[in-house]
Order: sequence, then C-alpha cells, then structure tokens
Amino acid sequence: MSDTASARQHMIDSQLRPNEMNDETIIQAITDTRREKFVPKSLGGVAYHDNEIQVSPGRRMMGPMVFARLIGAAEVKKTDLVLDIGCATGYSSAVLGRLAEAVVALEEDEMLAEKATNILAEESCDNVAVVTGSLTEGLAAQGPYDLIFINGMIDHIPQTLLDQIAEGGRMICVIRENGVGRACYVTTENGIVGKRKLFDANIPVFSSFSRKEKFEF
Repeated sequence: MSDTASARQHMIDSQLRPNEMNDETIIQAITDTRREKFVPKSLGGVAYHDNEIQVSPGRRMMGPMVFARLIGAAEVKKTDLVLDIGCATGYSSAVLGRLAEAVVALEEDEMLAEKATNILAEESCDNVAVVTGSLTEGLAAQGPYDLIFINGMIDHIPQTLLDQIAEGGRMICVIRENGVGRACYVTTENGIVGKRKLFDANIPVFSSFSRKEKFEF
C-alpha cells in the first residue's frame, strides 16, 4: 500500500468511523477519491489530516471528518442530480459524483474552476461538469436539483437557491448562528420550506453569503 493510500485508510479508521460514519457506500466513495490530488502539491502530505487546507487565497477545503458527516446527512441517491456550490478544486464534486447520477460543480473563482476541471478530468470524474458563476445565484438553467450541497458556512440561504431545489429535494448547508455553525437539512415540498438542525459544524465561511436577503430562516 502506498503512503497516500495508507494515509487515506488511516483517515477513514481514525477520523470517519469513530464519528458515526459507517455508511460503506460513502466510505468507498471517499476511499476511491484521491484527496491529495485536489490540494496544492506542497500540502499533499497533510491532505488526510483532520484540518482545513488552503487551496487558494481566501479559500479553504473543509476537514475530512465534517465533510464526511455532511455527505452522510445528504442521503445521496444514485438517481440524484446534485448542485455542488463552491466546489473549489473539485474534491467534494468528485466524492458526490461517485454517489449520484450527475453533479454540477459551481465555482465563482475562475482559476479554481479551471483547476477543478483539469483535476476532475484527470481523475475520470466524467459525470461532473464544472461551471463558473455566482454561488448565491446557483444555476437555475440546469435545475431543479435533487440535492444542493454548499461547501462553506453561510449566514442565510438566498431565495434563488431555495427555488432550485426539486420538489421533494433537499439542501445540506451550514448556517452561522451567533457565531456557531449549525449543519442543516433543508427541504421543500408543496412550496413549503422546512429546516432541521443536525449538528454543530465549523467549516470555512463563504463571504459571498454574508449579505442578508429578504428571505431568511
């Protein structure tokens, strides 16, 4: 077993499984995704540590443990069309792509979007399409989506994104409340939006979601 494969397995055994992540389908998707390929080469040696990793100025990839818990909460189905908001270099999209039918990876930073496109192609993630655009606007033209996954902590959910959740679909996000991040499972059914708080989660903040909109929970 290579050093990186050993580090990946250690991450699963020491970080994921002890934190209630025992879904073997998700474990396999994470096992099959080479996280070190999605971080700067100089940080490849710490790719599997339970820490955030800076992938560009002002942008950080969330730690493996909280990421895995959020993926588990998403209840991804093989038939799902997923909108992955703030994909950065594409790691989250690669994992989601192994679980869902198709993933639209949305990134507002053009350089990160280019990196994500190249890495995902190298890793044969053929069911993931990277699109550059506003994170708060989403991508209505490709929706609605069975799952919207937001990769950063937000202060509010824009109505534009709620409108892109398919009937009976859901959103997984972390909302900042009084300085604390709360992982939330958001649903929409018959025009009614519901929100269920899941667990505390400290992940990188998306500053583009700091401006308050008319609709808030």
